Amino acid sequence: MDLKTQLGFENGKSVLPEYQDILPIIQLKLMATGFKPYPEDEPTLFTSLSADLIRKIQAKFRSVPDPLCPTDQRLQACLDRNFVGLALPHRTLHMDFHGLARALSLPPDRDEFKSPHVESYRVAQGVLHNPASDRRTTVGTFHVAEGGLPIPADKKAVPLATFARLFQHAAQPPEELLLLPFTSTLPAARRVKVFTSLFLRPRVSPEVPGLSPYRDMEIRFFAPGSLISNLDFVESIFGNAGDPYLPENDPGLDVEHFCGVSGMVLLAPHLTRLSKKELGLPRFRDATSRQRRDGMCWKSAQELYNEGQAFKATFRDAGGTIVTLLADNYFGYCKKEVKTQISFAANLIGRCEEEHSGGALVFPSYNLGDTVQGAAQFIRLHGFGFKTMARRLQATLDLRPEGYAVDRKFPRLVYLPEDAEIDLQEQRISWKNVESDASLRLLPDHIYLYPSGYKVRMEKHPGADTWRLVGTVAEGTLCHKPCTVSGGGKSEISKSVSDGILYKNVYIQDLKRDFDQVEKILSKDYSDRFRTPARRKEASRSFLSPRRSLGSVVRLLTPSPVYTDEYNRWLRRIPQHV
Repeated sequence: MDLKTQLGFENGKSVLPEYQDILPIIQLKLMATGFKPYPEDEPTLFTSLSADLIRKIQAKFRSVPDPLCPTDQRLQACLDRNFVGLALPHRTLHMDFHGLARALSLPPDRDEFKSPHVESYRVAQGVLHNPASDRRTTVGTFHVAEGGLPIPADKKAVPLATFARLFQHAAQPPEELLLLPFTSTLPAARRVKVFTSLFLRPRVSPEVPGLSPYRDMEIRFFAPGSLISNLDFVESIFGNAGDPYLPENDPGLDVEHFCGVSGMVLLAPHLTRLSKKELGLPRFRDATSRQRRDGMCWKSAQELYNEGQAFKATFRDAGGTIVTLLADNYFGYCKKEVKTQISFAANLIGRCEEEHSGGALVFPSYNLGDTVQGAAQFIRLHGFGFKTMARRLQATLDLRPEGYAVDRKFPRLVYLPEDAEIDLQEQRISWKNVESDASLRLLPDHIYLYPSGYKVRMEKHPGADTWRLVGTVAEGTLCHKPCTVSGGGKSEISKSVSDGILYKNVYIQDLKRDFDQVEKILSKDYSDRFRTPARRKEASRSFLSPRRSLGSVVRLLTPSPVYTDEYNRWLRRIPQHV
């Protein structure tokens, strides 16, 4: 299945089924999973025929009541190798096509679903999910189980027995967490409480035509029923790889593209309620130095694991399996965990890298106003003039008798002599020729290049109806950020800042009076601006203090209820142009 199909597109168009078409499929899937939420005295023709077919299929497979799909078999084999008595969630309601998780995240007769962990609403664009957790910190959240691959020093090391207990609790969540939103409005006896699951095959390395095929991995995502919105979010980003029970979807049979790495994610926000003692962590006096550093020990029997905060605990081995427990349902953690598992696969198989380096080659540009003098120091390159340039680039230049040249491939690129002067007002470029003065008309959408490589062009001011000459230096600055994790800022250094620049007219009524008022603002003592006496005692930073950020300056000059009435009146008296 290609990536577009996994995301619900075919030939550039959405092929997701309509909501009304999904409803009977949901009834069928619930019956196949062993649930009958709808009374049998109200059967439809569809459910009657389907129920009979399901009974026949189940009768054929009585010897294997809860068969595992091939991917789950590989994951279970890893658990069996490293642990005793751990089992994957069985009899899960599987999301075998894109859009099913979204339909199941809300009851059919209501436009909202609310639980302590998430609030979902039906809106015109589809559905809006609001997880209770909206964390953006990763401090103290990365826990790695011992016994597999080496654990980095900046991660918390989890004893293998503790990870096993965490997994057992994760696979047995409270009943309210298993409630399927689709059935939440039914009578209590008919509500479905079940694990839901999703199958992903994210790309690890792209195809290099003629050299190597693309490689992908397999990931199984398990979530208690009430957290099915997380599966909706994840499949919207990484796609839905279909039903893992079908042979055509088995990565193990796709030897050309499967990289051999299997991953699993199990959502379990209830793990934050467990104590360190019940998870088998040692007392503080019996702990190792690393366990004390990582907080993997306790002084009081009531101490919660990870201080009751969200975390993720991971086990991975060199055999190519990674198992992660997410003690939160923050959508960002789900997305980043899939990316982490892709990175794990990339590191294992080699010849690819999920988190690459990034940067930009920056060529500074300057506003040159209305004129450019070719003799200017920043344009000149001593010992290298137009004749030398023309001789070296003769294969790509169309040399004109007036003493300039035009690029043969890019006719709007014009090469100028080193003494050429550009006048925006006259719309003229002039220089000294051997026989006489020569000139050329200055045109927009053209780039004029001096022998030194310095480029000049006409550009309309983005905030006014005026034009200016803009010069760009020949040698750029390489801004490079080496390989980092997601969120390391690689993309930020290559983004334009033009959308952060505002152009407005500035009016000054009385230059001296306005600057006197600016001086008062800069030198003012701001320590008495707070209403409460306790805040007034704090040492106040000066306006231009290097310890004051731009955001704090904005807050300083914005009226606020925490400030005194007198200070707010003083702020409102500052003229807008000042």
